[in-house]
Amino acid sequence: MTETDNAGVLDRDQLKAEVVGKIADVPVLLFMKGTPDQPYCGFSARTVQALDGIGASFSAVDVLVDPRIREVLTEHSEWPTVPQLFVDGTLVGGCDIVEEMAQTGELAELIQTAGR
Repeated sequence: MTETDNAGVLDRDQLKAEVVGKIADVPVLLFMKGTPDQPYCGFSARTVQALDGIGASFSAVDVLVDPRIREVLTEHSEWPTVPQLFVDGTLVGGCDIVEEMAQTGELAELIQTAGR
């Protein structure tokens, strides 16, 4: 989330455009609480572990830096909880779905084709 208005803060429409743009532009994107190196909730930590466990390369956005990120994300995805994993612009799901897909091998398959 980079562009700002004169006060240094994105307005809600700009923030929404940034979130939606990032989802479209980044092949594997995780919205989470905290960072991959320092998750701030167990579900985010477990999702990062699932992705790391399959050797996935991914980008992450910390929804805690601005509460509006979570608001516009939930509006966009129609998914109420965080973390949320997107692959090629499509919502994969939250922690439980990501863990299950990692166990079955579906997640590795999906991520291997990301960005193509």
